[in-house]
Amino acid sequence: MGALRRAALALAALLGVSLAVLEVHVGTSLVLSVEGQQAVLPAWYTSHSQNEPYVTWMLNKNPGPFQILSYIGGVVKVEETDLKPRVGFLHPIFTHNISVFINATREQDSGQYMCTVNVVDDSIKLHKNIGLINLTVLVPPAAPTCQLHGNAVVGANVTLSCSSRKGKPSPMYQWQRQPPTLQVFFPPAQDRVKGTLKLTNLSLEMSGVYVCRAENQAGSKNCSIVLEVHSTSTKAVIAGAVLGSLGALATIIFFAQKLVGYRRKKRDSQEEGPNEIKEDAVAPKTPSWARRPASDTMSKTSTLSSLAGSRQTYGARAPSDTASILTTTGSYRGPPPRPGGRPPSLSPPAVNGTSRRRQDPPAAPGGSVPPSSLARTGAVPVMVPAQSRAGSLV
Repeated sequence: MGALRRAALALAALLGVSLAVLEVHVGTSLVLSVEGQQAVLPAWYTSHSQNEPYVTWMLNKNPGPFQILSYIGGVVKVEETDLKPRVGFLHPIFTHNISVFINATREQDSGQYMCTVNVVDDSIKLHKNIGLINLTVLVPPAAPTCQLHGNAVVGANVTLSCSSRKGKPSPMYQWQRQPPTLQVFFPPAQDRVKGTLKLTNLSLEMSGVYVCRAENQAGSKNCSIVLEVHSTSTKAVIAGAVLGSLGALATIIFFAQKLVGYRRKKRDSQEEGPNEIKEDAVAPKTPSWARRPASDTMSKTSTLSSLAGSRQTYGARAPSDTASILTTTGSYRGPPPRPGGRPPSLSPPAVNGTSRRRQDPPAAPGGSVPPSSLARTGAVPVMVPAQSRAGSLV
């Protein structure tokens, strides 16, 4: 093979025609890779020169292209980028194979990669020394999230939703009901782009496990949700129970406050009743003789006894109209006796111009002691108010 090449070069030299034309070739213009896996950008160049080439790889990405790898003077240089620990030449340069590998690809590695080759003694045609390869890093869908929207009761409508937070390209969604009642859904009940499934006019037989699969070219992930169709609204029952409990509690608190207030008011009225002073109340009238001390009564009684004798001059009133004298033993003996031992002689008042004869009071039964004897023994006479015929005290 080398002999044929040398012969071709010699023939070209004899003919004066140069066959040294540099050209870069790429295996494909689009490379797909899954995130986390290795990506290979295949490229090589053709040249009749034996000199070492000058090779550069660049990534054309916003805000502008930047160099990631180069080969100059037999030395490989990796630039300071996010790709530095993961990029390199796949084969030795002298083989004319300038393919590049990228390990552990990431979504941000996607872009257009440009390879340029220059050789000192080779002629270059326009754009023939440049190769372009587009890299797309695919991202498998993240585990999707399944949700139920609506109230799963008989006769109602609900919507099942499924969404994945990442995926490149955007994943498509597929719902199905798991065995023992396997069921696959199609549009319009199912929207594969939005990942929704609408179930209408629910019945108890529609209860079961529903699985959503999110998938793209990089892979697929699943999520599931259990649909339980109820004959009545469980949420309404729970809400009613809670509201009923709160109402009962409020009623109990209300009546407890009323009872406490009633008892407190009753206790306060009982405490304030005895101490209350009524301004319009009339104080009971107490006889003046009942409020006076015993010494005053004794003094007035003595004075009355001393006046009893002198009243005969002016005339004595009937026994019923004069103050009676009670001894300490409680026997009635009439007016007090005169000094000297004999009772005063009282003249009865005249009736129709005729003087009435004085009648001595009958002797007290049981042998009562006469007043003179009681006076001599130190007995204290007590005056009791007489009562008139009209019943009032005199």
